[in-house]
Amino acid sequence: MCGITGLVSGSPDVEQRVAAAVAALHHRGPDDSGVWADGPVCLGFARLSIIDLSAAGHQPMVSPDGRYVVVFNGEIYNFPDLRRELVARGETFLGHSDTEILLRSFALEGFESCLAKLRGMFAFAIWDRREATLYCARDRLGVKPFVYAECNGDFLFASEINALFSLQPQLPRDPDFAALDHYLSFQYVPAPMSAFRAVRKLPPAHAMVVKAGRVQRIFRYWDIDFSRRRTLSFGEACEQLREQVLEATRIRLVSDVPLGAFLSGGIDSSITVAAMARLGHAPLETFTIGFDDAKFNELPYAREVATHLGTSHHEQMVHPNAAEIMPQMLEHLGEPLADNSVIPTYYVAKFARSRVTVALTGDGADEVFAGYRRFYQMRRVEWLAERGLIPAWRALRAFGVRLEQRLRPDKPRVRFPATRADQMLTMQGLDRYKHLLAFVTDEEKHGLLAPEFARAVGESRTSEYLAGPWRQAAGGDILNRFLYVDLRTFLAEDILFKVDVTSMANSLECRSPFLDHKLIEFAFSLPGGYKATPRGRHKHILKEAFGRWLPPGFMDRPKQGFSVPLARWLREDLGEMMQDTLLGNPALGRWFRREAIERYVREHRSGAVSHSTRLWPLFVLALWVERMRVAA
Repeated sequence: MCGITGLVSGSPDVEQRVAAAVAALHHRGPDDSGVWADGPVCLGFARLSIIDLSAAGHQPMVSPDGRYVVVFNGEIYNFPDLRRELVARGETFLGHSDTEILLRSFALEGFESCLAKLRGMFAFAIWDRREATLYCARDRLGVKPFVYAECNGDFLFASEINALFSLQPQLPRDPDFAALDHYLSFQYVPAPMSAFRAVRKLPPAHAMVVKAGRVQRIFRYWDIDFSRRRTLSFGEACEQLREQVLEATRIRLVSDVPLGAFLSGGIDSSITVAAMARLGHAPLETFTIGFDDAKFNELPYAREVATHLGTSHHEQMVHPNAAEIMPQMLEHLGEPLADNSVIPTYYVAKFARSRVTVALTGDGADEVFAGYRRFYQMRRVEWLAERGLIPAWRALRAFGVRLEQRLRPDKPRVRFPATRADQMLTMQGLDRYKHLLAFVTDEEKHGLLAPEFARAVGESRTSEYLAGPWRQAAGGDILNRFLYVDLRTFLAEDILFKVDVTSMANSLECRSPFLDHKLIEFAFSLPGGYKATPRGRHKHILKEAFGRWLPPGFMDRPKQGFSVPLARWLREDLGEMMQDTLLGNPALGRWFRREAIERYVREHRSGAVSHSTRLWPLFVLALWVERMRVAA
């Protein structure tokens, strides 16, 4: 796990510029660093030593014949198998790192054949000195980041956006308004866009070929094949799922440094820790943080699992300082990300790093096994739409709201349709799903965006963004299609981005068995009904397959997200800072209607209406403009 960077340029100062970029990535790799240069090309590396701590694992790494040079960030979990194959073909090795395996496999197999064999998380760049060609790739799920730019005849890449500005100080800092339109809807900027117009992100499961300092080709090398459907009974599927999870966990336990696990008290991390225990991993160290607000505190549940599994458990109560953490995080993120769980994820990573260098997590299970309520809501509304029952359901919901008002006069008065699930009943197709997801809806944007921002965005393409993966999943059932949309969008662009940045800010490597691409292929070969029942039981197959591994009744407690008391923070702890930042930022004053922001702030701070899902993205956006010196 490391930071990588590189530059293809005719400039004579390439080594100095790459060295500056490596310094900007020091937090990602504090154990070692290196710079390699040859004519117009320079590659840089900041190393967090995990596998092969010796000098044999040093990067940039050059092939024995001197033709290829690699910088690689991540872990190839099946590298022992690949090594055995290469040894059988007569290869010998200097060390035992997965970097050396990657480099030899590339040299012998070629780019695309090599990619097909890799099982892991990775972002890498390999320079072919003979062909003067750069080959770049990102892992299938997008666990590891890869950003790049073409500027003034230079091609530059890095693990983080901030390093690109070290490589090329003249790189424009103009915002990409179309990207920010997506951000307002989804709280993240999707690849290949970034929040900067001059910076692009290589999408997950994509590879790129660069020649003469210009991108020649970008292609997708992996996807879900929806024609592969299993005919397993539910019991058989549970058995195979247990085997898949154990295997995915086993290969993620290889480490030459201390390894532990996050244990939030939720189902996913608990299954991961239970799998580690079944595999006999010792010492099994687990880490949990808690908050003084009981609604957001999962310490008791995590403690219950830790006791049941006999882990060496570590707890810490934290009092988050968002005013300090978010500006720091935005330097590493490089662009706005409004997922407020950035803050607790940063703290648990910092806590775990005090004792271990690698931590296993449960990331990916919600998006693959239907852990969110929205999947049940969308399957229900699609079922109703297919049968022409939407008008009847809308009438029934309206009657239910009126009846509840009569029976519960003490509750706040609401008018139908008050909830997102009810509002989407007037919409069609994927606009329903986007409305469920949106933090700032299309209707709210009309009253929020100033003319300058609206003109710069032009026609919004947020619906088109969701429609792409929806069409590509046409061979799947309804639920699997929505799961695939989340796999391609929310999981990659929000969850995995957040975990990478917060963990690497603390020099901690995170690994999740649920992100194993073979496990994911297996999950998508199963019927959607195995994952969520018609009555709305989420992650049904996970709960049934692993119920006996955890305390009785544990699987059916209500889902609790890993989040913070955001509404209260924006009224109290961050109230003054949020108000001053939003109303005093010149860019926001031109991009958004001041009267709308003033109303959001006034109503939220008075307690009249909670606008946290609108104010937080705007607050983060304003901090990003300031911290990253956006040309606004």
